[in-house]
Amino acid sequence: MEEAERLCDRIGILDEGTLVAEGTREELVALMGGRDRVRLSADGNLDALANALAHVEGVEQVTTADGVVELTVRGARQALPRVFAGATSAGAALTGVDVVEPDLEAVFLHLTGKALRD
Repeated sequence: MEEAERLCDRIGILDEGTLVAEGTREELVALMGGRDRVRLSADGNLDALANALAHVEGVEQVTTADGVVELTVRGARQALPRVFAGATSAGAALTGVDVVEPDLEAVFLHLTGKALRD
């Protein structure tokens, strides 16, 4: 899948010989909602941070677990400056940021319900 993401303009996803989806990487990712995950580590009150970030444009879901705040974000690259400003206004000092954008393996799993096979 990594090669397909790097090399192909259009990609088809087959499940047991049946074409289940076809398009550009962006079109296929959009089929599963095109949402990114942002994981924030911070010093300070994580509940206040989560509450502040829930109102940031582009943030669709906020959860806290194991000392981190996890966000589901539409367009994380564009939303990160707003997320950082929200964290600052909540009085939190970010110590780590991890952004995970959907990839073709996630799309395959979403569309077929199966992990990628060799």
